[in-house]
Amino acid sequence: MFNRLFGKPKQETNALTTLDKLNETLEMLEKKEKVLVRKAAAEVEKAKELAKARNKRAAVQCLKRKRLYEQQIEQLGNFQLRIHDQMIMLEGAKATTETVDALRTGASAMKAMQKATNIDDVDKTMDEINEQTENMKQIQDALSTPIGAAADFDEDELEAELEELEGAELEEQLLQPATTAPAAPVQVPAGRQPARPVPQKHTAEEDELAALQAEMAL
Repeated sequence: MFNRLFGKPKQETNALTTLDKLNETLEMLEKKEKVLVRKAAAEVEKAKELAKARNKRAAVQCLKRKRLYEQQIEQLGNFQLRIHDQMIMLEGAKATTETVDALRTGASAMKAMQKATNIDDVDKTMDEINEQTENMKQIQDALSTPIGAAADFDEDELEAELEELEGAELEEQLLQPATTAPAAPVQVPAGRQPARPVPQKHTAEEDELAALQAEMAL
């Protein structure tokens, strides 16, 4: 483990140094390519001027040099592709190594935590918790048990007395006279008149009796 811990920074440094070196080489090749491109273009211009001057042989020599420059440009392009490929592979390998190291570190941490929490220790801890819980329950039961005069009371006698009180209360309610609740006032909707009382019809005998009572009163 210590070898891995002390070896990781060295590997990290080597990878970064290699990537820096590849970047420097890539920049150097790009600069050379630009120079060769300018030289090839210059040879083409010279060939045009010599062709106008009817100097065919010199113009052909310029074109040959231009071809050589183009070959070197193509070769430098291949070199750049190889360096790019090497950089991509190195960066991928670096990411893979870091991932493996991270997973290895996580596995070691998990193993250490599992070692710190042994199953036997967990069972022992749970037994202690259950024992403490049972002890606390017994203490609470002991504190809630009545003592002194309250301990001599008979629960059955108290329940029977309570039933007698409930029966007497129910009997008293049944003996009370029933009271009629006052009629609730009728709510008349706004804009509507209350209905007029319908006059009651009287029989002929009732009309005669009312007339006799009126005469006697006179």
